[in-house]
Amino acid sequence: MTMPNFVIAPSILSADFTRLGAEITTCEQGGADWIHVDIMDGHFVPNMTIGPLVVEACRRATRLPLDVHLMIEQPERYLEAFAAAGSNRLTVHVETCPHLHRTLQQIQALGLKAGVTLNPGTPAIMLKEILPLVDLVLVMTVNPGFGAQAFLPETLAKVNEIRQMLAAIHSPAWLEIDGGVSEKTLPALLAAGANAFVAGNAVFKHPDGPAAGIAVLKQILAGRDL
Repeated sequence: MTMPNFVIAPSILSADFTRLGAEITTCEQGGADWIHVDIMDGHFVPNMTIGPLVVEACRRATRLPLDVHLMIEQPERYLEAFAAAGSNRLTVHVETCPHLHRTLQQIQALGLKAGVTLNPGTPAIMLKEILPLVDLVLVMTVNPGFGAQAFLPETLAKVNEIRQMLAAIHSPAWLEIDGGVSEKTLPALLAAGANAFVAGNAVFKHPDGPAAGIAVLKQILAGRDL
């Protein structure tokens, strides 16, 4: 299968969990590329969400790749469980992994794509030593823990810096954005070099439904996805 140049990954954090399967199906039929799943532990971030059982339910609901973001302490303890639940990629935080090189290797040894994440206050230089290992870099453009937060425009410079770092080593890794992605912020994020976009409220809270929300974002990408 030919991979798109740009992807939209609806975040189920903003979905209606009373009808999660139907929400995911709507996103798949509406043109979503990945499904983004935020895992929060109430320690690293001030919120608690879901675990492997919900990831497993998502796996049954869709054939799309599951893009699982582990906002948890000691993520290495749970890699096997999330792999078994059907994740396609696992993304861990620089801030929670004292042995980040090893953790990324563990993810890849499980047959999954390995991603690494930076909080807004963490500098891009923290990626330098492990950048050749990763399949995805996720830049948080809000402080993690809750959906519907306002985009932090000061993070754009870091997105551009990481794009240049990836280009310098000829890395094919995705440069993903999570936080405040909308039709208003997407053009600037594209210009900074991002090519994967997590969208929560822009998709699930769109007044005409998730498929319409995806369509709006896809229209913006259409001029760049050449």
